[in-house]
Amino acid sequence: MKFCKIFFYIVLLLSCAMGANAQTTTIRGKIIDSKDKLGVIAASVVEVDKDGRTIASTVTDLDGNFALRANSLSNKIKVSSIGYLPVTLGIDGKTVINISLKPSTRDLAEVVVQGQRLVNNGLMNIDPKHNTMATATISAKDLEELSSQSIDQALQGRLPGVDIASQSGDPGAGMSIRIRGTATLNGNAQPMVVVDGMPYETEIPTDFNFGNADEQGYAQLLSIAPTDIKDITVLKDQASTAMWGSRAANGVIVINTKRGSFSKPQITYTFRGNMSKQPKTFPLLSGDEYSILIPEMVRNQTGIPLNLQVFKELAYDPYDPYYFYNYSKNTDWLDEITQVSYTQQHDVNLQGGGEKAKYYVSLGYTNGQGTTIGTGNSSIRTRVNLDYTVSSKIRFSSDFSYSHNNTLFNYTNPRLEAYTKMPNMSPYLYDEYGNLSSEYFSPERNIQGSYI
Repeated sequence: MKFCKIFFYIVLLLSCAMGANAQTTTIRGKIIDSKDKLGVIAASVVEVDKDGRTIASTVTDLDGNFALRANSLSNKIKVSSIGYLPVTLGIDGKTVINISLKPSTRDLAEVVVQGQRLVNNGLMNIDPKHNTMATATISAKDLEELSSQSIDQALQGRLPGVDIASQSGDPGAGMSIRIRGTATLNGNAQPMVVVDGMPYETEIPTDFNFGNADEQGYAQLLSIAPTDIKDITVLKDQASTAMWGSRAANGVIVINTKRGSFSKPQITYTFRGNMSKQPKTFPLLSGDEYSILIPEMVRNQTGIPLNLQVFKELAYDPYDPYYFYNYSKNTDWLDEITQVSYTQQHDVNLQGGGEKAKYYVSLGYTNGQGTTIGTGNSSIRTRVNLDYTVSSKIRFSSDFSYSHNNTLFNYTNPRLEAYTKMPNMSPYLYDEYGNLSSEYFSPERNIQGSYI
């Protein structure tokens, strides 16, 4: 019984191997000139599928002979050579194919290869010397050299006349974009954003100030990974923004994402990681220095010593364990709320296509911490760009994108509070017996006032 099983597996493997070998067939033949019947040297012989994609290729030898390993007998053979008209014909199950090429009647007097840099004026790519509009462009190559996780970080300081400021240093915070300064004090001063030819809409809540209500909406630009961007062009003057109407009164930011190309499938993986640390600030009072300064300040101002029986926070009385242990520390509140942040960004791109259909697919994940404890941002995003060319005049494009952001932030400014919070306070609560607990020490009121 065991021998039968082994024999069965051997037969199965052999049949699979024979099936795999049957998928590729070697096609031989000769390419000759239709006039002198001589072999055409170095002619290109390419196997293409029904969509025009290149599957396999080879070239002819000195006698015009070729041998091509074809993947499918239902594909076509395309033969081309300099000075001859190209020929495309079906394999149709044949293993020997001889082709005669007709010479091309066109004679080339000279070939001139000219290269130049083009700039985008918001409508098309033109020569820089013909550009009369106020525009600025940053390319994908410039973005790839930066270790930025978002568009606002990539643009800061890179484009003249464009000011980008974040509401805070926390990841995922809203940002403010100004082109050539602020044109209004109480109106909407944000520029118009166009992504792949379509205006980028932002929802403005009715209960927000119109001047800054949409800054969180512009923070959604974080969902476009820098690796997906082909180029960014900023339109500054009225001539370049005229086509977008009155909505472009504050300027236009045109973002073009990458598209598919005529090539085999190409997979690209990009990883970016960085570490951030808060710089040292100016020195602050310690808890002991604070406890000495406040009574002296009150006495110098009023001429009356501070009543330590009422304000026990500065008494340092060991017979009152609650106040002694809770108000006898040297706490650096900035250090208590600060951490070293680590950010990682992963992006996977797939692009390719044939003569008609092209595709670009990307998937990205970002996870970053803020330098303030309790802040951070994580996001997952995907983008699919599809192009289908019907003819030289008709082309269909479809763009799909999805992003999910999870932002952690503080509703107040903890760093501002850390500068003013009493440094002799304990971060954690001591009970009336002087025992340390795991609860944060946050009294309802103390000498600094009420927290209600």
